[in-house]
Amino acid sequence: MLRNGLVLITMVLALAIAIGGCATKGDLEEAQAREKAFAAKADQAAQDAEEAKMAADEAIMKANEAVARAEEAEKRALERERIAAEKERMAEEKAKKADEIFQQSMKK
Repeated sequence: MLRNGLVLITMVLALAIAIGGCATKGDLEEAQAREKAFAAKADQAAQDAEEAKMAADEAIMKANEAVARAEEAEKRALERERIAAEKERMAEEKAKKADEIFQQSMKK
């Protein structure tokens, strides 16, 4: 009988430990709520990252357009510089010819 009593007490204690160690419905709901909150945060972070990527892509596109405009402006400036140098060279040639004509007229 004492033996049966010890077995019964041991079984009751084992059952109490097993039941106490299991998660309750409230614990499960709390864990699910945390999981949903983490998933929502992860979704928001992914959305924020996508928006940041789109903004960066737009900024890169605008920068590339600005570079293209600057390069075109540089080409136009170089062309104007070349034309000005050509005109200066022609003016110098005309001045030289005029000076030669003047010198020839002075010799006469």
